[in-house]
Amino acid sequence: MSIVRAFVSVFSESLPETRDFYVELFGWRVDFDSDWFVHLQARENAAIELGILRRDHEIVPEAFRGAPAGTMITIVVPDVDALHDIAVGRGLEIVEPPRDLFYGQRRMLLRDPSGTLVDVSSECAPSAEFLASLR
Repeated sequence: MSIVRAFVSVFSESLPETRDFYVELFGWRVDFDSDWFVHLQARENAAIELGILRRDHEIVPEAFRGAPAGTMITIVVPDVDALHDIAVGRGLEIVEPPRDLFYGQRRMLLRDPSGTLVDVSSECAPSAEFLASLR
């Protein structure tokens, strides 16, 4: 069977605040906006999508309405340091400032208004040790 479409939805107590986090920081376009669901698309590529669903809505099973755990959204951008400066200027919750990781990504971690961990990354040079391990 082929996949027609796939995207992640985060559960949130405040759809407007969570929507604005992604729209203002990443420039996503609002495709649908209601009091129970928001659908976002990346401006550069409509195949990159994110849903935001009201945590207490009837379509969310009660057992899954708690705080997010065990998941992370990764968004790759051209310049994580520039995005970090924007996040700092907006007073967003930065879990970890940008740092180079051994496998060739420069990453920072944020927490969105719903509590979801967001990994924002850019490419960087991998470590010599990592490159040597590939041989």
